Parts: sequence; C-alpha cells; structure tokens
Amino acid sequence: MSDDNKQPNPNPGAPAGGASASGAAGPTAAPSQQEIAIRSALETVMDPELNLSVIDLGLIREIVIGEGRTTVRMLLTTPFCPYAPQIIEEIKMAARTVVPQECEVEVLPDPWSPDMMPDPGLLGFSY
Repeated sequence: MSDDNKQPNPNPGAPAGGASASGAAGPTAAPSQQEIAIRSALETVMDPELNLSVIDLGLIREIVIGEGRTTVRMLLTTPFCPYAPQIIEEIKMAARTVVPQECEVEVLPDPWSPDMMPDPGLLGFSY
C-alpha cells in the first residue's frame, strides 16, 4: 500500500486528523491505519524538559508513508532545542517499529506555540 499521494493533514496535532492512504480522498479523510499506529508509537517519544510526548505537545505536524520511506514533519518547542538530535532519533526509531522502512524527520521552521497542543492544560499553567 502506498501513500505517495497523501495530502497534508489540516489538523496534524490531532490523532484522528489526517489524510487517507489513497490520493483520492480529500484532506478531511481519516488517517491510514499505519499513520494511526505511528502516532501511537510516537506517544512514547518524550520531550525531556517538559516531560510530555511529541504528540501531546503537538510537535508532529504531518506523517507521510511512501514507498520505501516514511517522512515525519515536526516542529521544535524552541529553535535551538538542545534535545533535538535525541528526539529526532527517537522519532525515527518509533516510526520504524511500526513501518519497517527508512524514516526521515524534517524539522519545520515554523514557531511552536501551546495553541498547537491538543490539550494545552497539560503544561500545568495558563498562557
């Protein structure tokens, strides 16, 4: 099964948002089973300073599963996050446990905000 024609996820921080496995569906289609499984695996990848997962923080913006490669597009909480190399490697390992193929992590230049979190209350304070 190939997801080469996958459309960007309009609400990538939400586990139920995404595009379908085929290019025929629009951006409101359900995510593929593989994407759901990868997102579930990424729940174990924690930000060491905030002690929340990359999913809880809304850092994972898009997952594209193609022929021979999975691409995960993500944000960092700060532009020069000292834990970025560790988090990126853990994301690759988690994705490969679900879809056994090469995984590339692309760090997007967009700024992160708690508004991107599914539940900003997990931070424990109001912003």
